[in-house]
Amino acid sequence: MYEKITEAANRLDGIAHKTPVLTSTLLNELTGNSIFLKCENFQRMGAFKFRGAYNTVSSLSQEARRKGVIAYSSGNHAMATALTCKILAIPATVVMPEDAPRVKTDAVEDYGATIIKYNRSTESREEIAQELIDKYGYTLIPPFDAESIIAGQGTVAQEFIEEVGKLDYLLVPCGGGGLISGCAVAAKHLLPECKVIGVEPALSDDAAKSFKTGELQTIKTPNSVADGLNTPSLGKITFPFIKEHVDDFITVSEEEIKTAMYLLWTRLKIVVEPSGAVALAAYRKLSVKGKRVGVVLSGGNVDVRKAGDLFKDIIV
Repeated sequence: MYEKITEAANRLDGIAHKTPVLTSTLLNELTGNSIFLKCENFQRMGAFKFRGAYNTVSSLSQEARRKGVIAYSSGNHAMATALTCKILAIPATVVMPEDAPRVKTDAVEDYGATIIKYNRSTESREEIAQELIDKYGYTLIPPFDAESIIAGQGTVAQEFIEEVGKLDYLLVPCGGGGLISGCAVAAKHLLPECKVIGVEPALSDDAAKSFKTGELQTIKTPNSVADGLNTPSLGKITFPFIKEHVDDFITVSEEEIKTAMYLLWTRLKIVVEPSGAVALAAYRKLSVKGKRVGVVLSGGNVDVRKAGDLFKDIIV
């Protein structure tokens, strides 16, 4: 699989941003470790998802490109697919929930994709997408459960490690598992002794439960403030990668997520969304000192008009 990550890196070269790695004296003092932040909030369309979407869509045949693609997503994957298709001049349709953040639906529309809205309580996005595929011959660009998506997301860790060198720990947020699967494969190939830790909201902890039980678990209505991680379960492809390459999982509370987000906004001056702050939210639960710890900040697509509501009860 690592070869596919390298192929993805070559495909993304000159297209995706090589996102910066930032450090913070404050974080180092708070944790007793050397913390390195991989800032995928500075990626094109504001999240790591661009890597997997571009790697997948750019690999399609000319016939598939002509017919167009379809994706379903609450936001970041929708934006990534829409932007990729704008760059490659491919028609894109995206199935998004009615309650998706406006900042994300606005961006999808700005990139030129067609949005099909649905009620996540009563309708199935997979069924809606399949009906359109059957009718129009679209190619599905899945949000996480495909090797081409995983390979694209794996370039985050490959690029990270190439820049900073040795890491003792790598903290990666987990929703459907595409990012952590790719990052774990890359990290274990480049740094076999690096411990890869998945971080997940306690309110949507299907991945942590799946990892600990060894069987795929599902949560019907995950409802974390980290909306990008509210997937009901890992994928049939991502779960085996996680079982093989990930060392452990940590779950974090809603308060811990918002506190980490507040810290990043106010002290490091980095705009991240709740999902983007999840990996850092685990820093108090990593009981090690004197280690080199990599943290993936996965995205920055937050409605700043509502950020004050997230922060109003934070006590630091």
